[in-house]
Amino acid sequence: MSEPASPLGLAAAVQEAFRADGVLSRADAGFRPRSGQTEMALAVAQTVEQGGSLVVEAGTGVGKTFAYLVPALLSGERVLVSTATKALQDQLFARDLPRLAAAFGMPVRLALLKGRASYLCPHRLELARREALLPDRATVALLAKVERWAQATRSGDLAELPGLDERSSLLPFITSTRENCLGSECGHYRECPVMQARKQAMAADIVVINHHLFFADLAVRETGMAELLPSVRVVVFDEAHQLNETGVQFLGQQLGSTQLIELARDSLAAGLTLAQGLVDWSALTSAVELSARDLRLLFAKSGKSSRLSWSGPVPEGLQQESWLAGLLQVQTACEALGEGLELVVQTAPDFVRLQERVAEVLVRLKTFQSPMAMGCVRWVEVGAQVRLLEAPLDIAETVRSRLLGADAPVVAPENDTGHEEDAGGPTPDPTGVVPRSWIFTSATLGDDPALRWFTEPCGLESARVLQVSSPFDYPRQAVLFVPRDMVLPSDPQHSQQVGELATQVVRVLGGRTLVLTTTLRALQSIGEQLQQSFVEDARVQVLVQGQGSKRELMERFREGSDHAGRGCVLVASATFWEGFDVPGEALQAVIIDKLPFPPPNDPVVQARTERLNEQGRSPFKDYFLPEAAVSLKQGAGRLIRRETDRGVLVVCDTRLSTTGYGRRLMAALPPMAKVSSQDVLLEGLSRLTTASTRVS
Repeated sequence: MSEPASPLGLAAAVQEAFRADGVLSRADAGFRPRSGQTEMALAVAQTVEQGGSLVVEAGTGVGKTFAYLVPALLSGERVLVSTATKALQDQLFARDLPRLAAAFGMPVRLALLKGRASYLCPHRLELARREALLPDRATVALLAKVERWAQATRSGDLAELPGLDERSSLLPFITSTRENCLGSECGHYRECPVMQARKQAMAADIVVINHHLFFADLAVRETGMAELLPSVRVVVFDEAHQLNETGVQFLGQQLGSTQLIELARDSLAAGLTLAQGLVDWSALTSAVELSARDLRLLFAKSGKSSRLSWSGPVPEGLQQESWLAGLLQVQTACEALGEGLELVVQTAPDFVRLQERVAEVLVRLKTFQSPMAMGCVRWVEVGAQVRLLEAPLDIAETVRSRLLGADAPVVAPENDTGHEEDAGGPTPDPTGVVPRSWIFTSATLGDDPALRWFTEPCGLESARVLQVSSPFDYPRQAVLFVPRDMVLPSDPQHSQQVGELATQVVRVLGGRTLVLTTTLRALQSIGEQLQQSFVEDARVQVLVQGQGSKRELMERFREGSDHAGRGCVLVASATFWEGFDVPGEALQAVIIDKLPFPPPNDPVVQARTERLNEQGRSPFKDYFLPEAAVSLKQGAGRLIRRETDRGVLVVCDTRLSTTGYGRRLMAALPPMAKVSSQDVLLEGLSRLTTASTRVS
């Protein structure tokens, strides 16, 4: 553990670091003091010294990453930083933290810890090579590439391997899951990348993880966090706006047809390799796989898709008799497989783990055969597979009881005399121990001063709240346009009109446009319309989400004009509303098709609505509007990423300017200048294009 950087106290050291002639300015020629960044850094420093919880909404451009990293480093405390995305996780570990540690001359030990799916599993790689169950020749060729890389890699982090797409069908064959990992019984345990990463994390001063890993451990106590967290005094959640939804995913129960099929296939492979002839592996595993497929077929017959409500005894659209028979078929097949595994369980560790997986499936199956737990919502997701899910409505109780309320304080460091330092050290409670510090930050955490959209579902109502505005000059840098003559989003012609307007914007800019949709149907409609409009236009390349990996689409868009001089327009939904950073002239227009209200027929949305009604609150004011405001802020935040950016935001929903609640949503947006007509908009875009050409 490193020593604090200054005997004067943490706040003074932080203030000094962010001065115009401070350490940061000497280490980075592009550093400029920003009052908001310093304000946030001092608030973080105070929380680190005193303990407790701090929630910070830091607008785009504040520099929140350094605002929490600098106090964390200078404190000398052991720190855990959690992010929502692997991209930010990699950036913190590979770029930001090493730069800061070098600037302050601090020999800090850093560690990066991801989930199992991010690391190569040597045992699974060996099985893939031996069993030859890969789906096609391309996957076989990719496996050979992985094998060559495996001989040289030190970390086993698959992100290091060029050309391995995150959607590759090879990944399940070369990575482990909690269910199929053999643990200490594995012959590759000592060199296992997952185990090595955990070992490094336990020895590090600052550990960078992600929200999925954090909550997975709260749910199953399996990722190594159970040993790590008690030794950490400062915990930072960046991209905290995703915390509640991520936590809900992991704190509930789920059982999927893919999980059953993988169990069957792993059992068949192990049985034929390690105990052939002792059990009829083909019959037992075929029964499990058939039960999973039959369960999926129940929903095919219902004609339903996506997320189905399950508030009663059975999911919507199904007959109780056929549903219960389907679950019983799964249960019977899994019990038979478990009995078969019992006969050979002493012969190899693989069978021990398979037997445990069968037991876990039966426990989850019993959960879904029983009444739903209080305070939870239950639903079914239907797509290529079927998944049964039950989850709490939010993470508030978990945060209060398992993080804040049951938080075992970390013993404060002592000096040579056995007493805590008088200046700069954390504030102990009367028992002599120091409470843990929790920092939660994001660019968007709500649309009211108390940030209730974030604090209520996360159980942080008593946390200190700070809002730091963006330093960008939005009235000068950006323009907002809301078309007045466009039909309402409920009209079938709406997507076509959005596509027509987008076409005009793209023609003027020669690309440089991001179109964000709220539904996949609109994504497809607008994407097809734009592709048809520019099929013969050599200046513009139209990219559509789903037609390539997310990484490929982002990289191509960030390039701006390609070698042929073509600019890009990207039509996207879902994850592109946030975490997509395109500074500069490659992006000068963001078009949002409609106000991003939550879908009212979604089972989770319905359950949260019912709870608010029971509490005598307004679901629209207390849930739908804040959700839309946060999403709208996220989407709009793609436009201006630095002080020199210029651009336009177009929201193709007249409700933003014609309704009372539209004023609340408008207030959530940055204070951009407004234009009243499409002609003025296009004229402004033309001037923007001319200025860009002149500068370049």
